[in-house]
Amino acid sequence: MSEHNPSGPVILPGSTIGVLGGGQLGRMLALAGRHMGYRFVTLDPAEDSPMGQVADRQITAAYSDAAAARELARQADVITYEFENVDAGVAALLAEESYVPQGHALLHTTQHRLREKRAIEAAGVPVAPYAEIRTLADLEEALGRFGTPCVLKTATGGYDGKGQRVIRAADEAAAAFAGLGGGVTELVLESFIHFEREISVIAARSPRGEARAFPAAENIHVDNILHVSIVPARIAPETARRAEELALALVDALGVVGLLAVEMFLTADGQLFVNELAPRPHNSGHATIEACRTSQFEQHVRAVCNLPLGGTELLTPAVMVNLLGEHVEQALKWLAEQEREEDGLSIKLHLYGKSEAKLKRKMGHITLITEDIDRALRWVEDSPIWKQPETRS
Repeated sequence: MSEHNPSGPVILPGSTIGVLGGGQLGRMLALAGRHMGYRFVTLDPAEDSPMGQVADRQITAAYSDAAAARELARQADVITYEFENVDAGVAALLAEESYVPQGHALLHTTQHRLREKRAIEAAGVPVAPYAEIRTLADLEEALGRFGTPCVLKTATGGYDGKGQRVIRAADEAAAAFAGLGGGVTELVLESFIHFEREISVIAARSPRGEARAFPAAENIHVDNILHVSIVPARIAPETARRAEELALALVDALGVVGLLAVEMFLTADGQLFVNELAPRPHNSGHATIEACRTSQFEQHVRAVCNLPLGGTELLTPAVMVNLLGEHVEQALKWLAEQEREEDGLSIKLHLYGKSEAKLKRKMGHITLITEDIDRALRWVEDSPIWKQPETRS
């Protein structure tokens, strides 16, 4: 069910949204879209996927399965994706044979770190110094220019700290190069930014060209996995405005439809450098479900369906903390025995319906709604849920 718009069709509620990927981001996307009246079908290789549990239908097949992708297209009025490592070839096929407002060009860009960095630079947005690494000699030459420490990463794949090595001294170069498959795998070396804060801004853009940014979130990682997001970020107001402006510049320059998460480093002297992009809902945006006028998930639905975007104003400060596989048992014990509303602190639990609680696997999150960010952080620090050696540094 759609209406004509000069910039593309408007996909009205009652229509079916097809989603490549069936993980937790798709699950929360479907929950937000169902509230608006949309139906959902997902394609995911895992039976009983997190999104499959709440969607109208699931097609269980590999992301590279062209026949399954065509079946997704047949059942859906519009198609989106919930994570960027879906098969770009299948996304291109769908873009030709069905309505994929995001297209496949942005996937092609963000699936490859070198292409992504060049696109960011072309938009006039600063990135940390980097170098393409094809040989060990390339790596040694770049280390000579950048100095140490540096971060060596695979150009494709890798998330939550996978596919990367920190090089702290020149004599570690050969081992890092070999360990990441150098000479066969494309690599990129990034100069290490001595940052004061890691922040992210999630921006949305619709086919009609309307764009809005959510308030900047401050992110704290443990073992290269996001542990806590704080919104609003504890940064100067002018820095927060500049971060939002950089995110909006990128969604316009890249012709984004849907969401774009922009991860940035903030240095002690106030400089912002973009680290990575994610063209989808993002872990650091989960607090928007309770804290903002519109959640990131509803905003993504609005954007890909070409509806007017919702307001992104922050209604309340919040702290989001991830639950990994090793935290689930304690979290369930807390839920059964200790859940209560505390004065000035509202605690919201989200579990993703994953069948197996593996070490370091994201199983859910808790959002703390409060006017006192420090109190929320103390609650996280004192809670037995996260008091496990594997996640502390």
